[in-house]
Amino acid sequence: MTWIAVLGIGYFLGAIPFGVLVGKLWKKDIRQHGSGNVGFTNAWRVLGIGPASLVLIGDFSKGFLAAYIGSLLQNETGALLGGMIAIIGHTLSCFIHFKGGKGIATGAGVLFFLSPAVFLICAAILAVLTYVTKYMSVGSITAAICAPILLWLFKAPTIYFAGIFVMCCYVIYLQRGNIQRLMN
Repeated sequence: MTWIAVLGIGYFLGAIPFGVLVGKLWKKDIRQHGSGNVGFTNAWRVLGIGPASLVLIGDFSKGFLAAYIGSLLQNETGALLGGMIAIIGHTLSCFIHFKGGKGIATGAGVLFFLSPAVFLICAAILAVLTYVTKYMSVGSITAAICAPILLWLFKAPTIYFAGIFVMCCYVIYLQRGNIQRLMN
């Protein structure tokens, strides 16, 4: 029963569409503008940095909170599974017809809970590459690739490495359109 709670709480936290909710406060459905994505980058394009920061905080917090609650209910494994399902909830939200964001900010919240040091390094990689290339997707994809490698180097629990590796493959798969555009 506890595992059902970890997965249910993780999914429904992850499914909260902060981009849509913040957009409503600014009287814009961000799904109808820019890339149509409900995440931070599109919110920044459509609404500006202030409202987008609220989206970032919300998406990050739901990943962190899902991992935290999972850890309270089922220790390390619960933290990882709660976080993983929150990322899936964010990308396939039942509140917006099983659509959602790309999972980067929610995944960052999960990573911050699992390993603050690895999170900080990945955040620095994302920031530097985004600044240099002017493409958020370059920074986020590279940070996602680095996350499991850094977890392994920092000798995190094997389950964290394995789970984050799977989720990084998932969020990179969701970035395939951006990858194609960058290659062109």
